[in-house]
Amino acid sequence: MNEILTFITLALDATLRVATPLILAALAGLFSERSGIVDIGLEGKMLVGAFAAAAVSYWTGSAWLGLGAAILASIAFALLHGLACITYQGNQVVSGVAINILASGLTTILGLAWFHQGGSTPPLVGAQRFGEITLPAAEASKSIPILGDFYANVLSGHNILVYIALLLVPFCAWVLYKTRFGLRIRAVGENPKAVDTAGVSVTFLRYRAVIIAGVLCGIAGAYLSTAQNAQFIRDMTAGQGFMALAALIFAKWRPWPILAAALLFGFLDALAIRMQGVSLPLIGQVPVQLIESLPYILTVVLLAGFIGKALPPKALGLPYLKEQR
Repeated sequence: MNEILTFITLALDATLRVATPLILAALAGLFSERSGIVDIGLEGKMLVGAFAAAAVSYWTGSAWLGLGAAILASIAFALLHGLACITYQGNQVVSGVAINILASGLTTILGLAWFHQGGSTPPLVGAQRFGEITLPAAEASKSIPILGDFYANVLSGHNILVYIALLLVPFCAWVLYKTRFGLRIRAVGENPKAVDTAGVSVTFLRYRAVIIAGVLCGIAGAYLSTAQNAQFIRDMTAGQGFMALAALIFAKWRPWPILAAALLFGFLDALAIRMQGVSLPLIGQVPVQLIESLPYILTVVLLAGFIGKALPPKALGLPYLKEQR
């Protein structure tokens, strides 16, 4: 019984760590796509954010400065996407793919030129990384059965970016559904002509949405290289941007379901790691490759058969031309 509880506790603890970049990137996609801009480039913005965070943290010795650099780098790529999609009305999917390719190539070239370690940055230590935070009374609560153990071993002991990601979910829900800015973001993704007729700039609204997406992707990237890991590694996002996009669709473009979807994907990923080398009754030891691919297989299955009818914002992917009103 104790072994089962320990297994569940460790799996839930790992779930929060794995789900954090998915939550942040999916929230980024939420703002962008709610405003009508398809954001395939989540992966690329996370990657360039991860590189900027690791490089600046290494040079300055401060993880916070690395986080700032990650946000700025990701915003720069978000503005590039906005320039192509909003100002020049380009194909949003093509622009997103180009962002991903550009980020992968640029981080590799800069990593090779600056650090000469095969595209990676040097390992980060001490203040160059975000350390773990012990929540108040965590040690004392361990004596309380189940709830105390959950508080001390699952909720406590994460770095600050994990808690920021969790707090951003209710904050983003409040912004989208309780503020005038959120109402306009949702409206411009559904009917930009109506927003324009009301005297609100569609272009300015969409640029603000993609900038918010850049900020959130930058935090996600910084988490990967300065919190979850201790350095930047080539293509270290490993498809997490696309997983976040899947979580966004799975959640039907809503904040709270995004949290649930990201935690589900994170749990599957954490479970896959814990299942490696474990022999199951009547089956035996499952191949590592199958275990590692389990989250992606289940993601496809869930998206294909269990989310029902997911309707995106009506103006998603459609450039807005004021002259065509």
